[in-house]
Amino acid sequence: MEYRLLGRSGLKVSVMTMGTMTFGGSERIGNTDQASAARQVDMCLDAGINFYDTANVYNAGVSEEILGEVLSENGRRERALVATKVRFKMGEGPNQIGLSRHHIIEQCKASLKRLKTDHIDLYQVHEWDGQTPIEETMEALDTLVRHGHVRYIGCSNYSGWHIMKALMAAGARHGERFVSQQIHYSLHSRDAEFELVPIGQDQGLGILVWSPLAGGLLSGKYRRDSQPDSGRHVGGFREPPVYDWDKLYDIIDVVVEIAEARGVSGAQVALSWLLGRPGVTSVIIGGRNEKQFADNIAAADLVLSDEERARLDAVSRPPLLYPYWHQSFTAQDRLSKVDLDLIAPYAEEFKRG
Repeated sequence: MEYRLLGRSGLKVSVMTMGTMTFGGSERIGNTDQASAARQVDMCLDAGINFYDTANVYNAGVSEEILGEVLSENGRRERALVATKVRFKMGEGPNQIGLSRHHIIEQCKASLKRLKTDHIDLYQVHEWDGQTPIEETMEALDTLVRHGHVRYIGCSNYSGWHIMKALMAAGARHGERFVSQQIHYSLHSRDAEFELVPIGQDQGLGILVWSPLAGGLLSGKYRRDSQPDSGRHVGGFREPPVYDWDKLYDIIDVVVEIAEARGVSGAQVALSWLLGRPGVTSVIIGGRNEKQFADNIAAADLVLSDEERARLDAVSRPPLLYPYWHQSFTAQDRLSKVDLDLIAPYAEEFKRG
């Protein structure tokens, strides 16, 4: 297992992170009980995975409870880094939601109790809260770090300007800054490459990828002429939204062709592609059973060739958005390496145009 530094921190995390959204969940997303969770955690630990991601909102706290019980046994906690999140509604009162100082500190205490631990290794704000001053949010997170309840802080599902506001607020008071961002990113959805990936590279934020298989769409099981009998999207799961099914199936066709030629699953090809993308620290894998976990873990050892990467890049590349195409035409003499990395794949396309 490969380990990478998490942003500008000194913390090393495995390139695979175990996701626990199915712990205590529903049939639609997967319902993993404690015994199954223990087996899956042991599989990941044995493979060298040291990072475990959950959230207070996952199954109303049950995911944290199951993960806490499992890690508290047989010395597992000493081998694991635990990440959880705060932001979404956790009660009926008006202050049981958001990123106010009140909600953050209250929910951190609740998460510590459910996780049966004295500290959270990475505490992430799960989503933007446009009604709470960012200074209040960052000060509350800083307080948790200074008091020893939290080791590092990160964000999830922030836009580029949200991240910069947060980093500015932290810097203004010399407080703790985000070391990571958890984002959606996959062969199907490369929107993050325009703002979030460059910010991660420029500002030193590690990138943790949620739903790297697009909710299972990139597993190879979904084809133009056939659909699986079960799965998140079969059950009406909306994340990620699909706006162009033909393009998605074009991507899946290439994924499957490469997978069949290499004798691996489509999931492994899609995960390996992500692990080779600039700025990516770790991909969060999940599964309904041990077989799915074993298959995903194997992607850590799969190295795609330059030709295979080029095929995947070409079929999945989105159009270059404004202002980047304009910068490509007029400003290359004064662009940074991060800027040039973004526009470089489009050079041949613009020449043809």
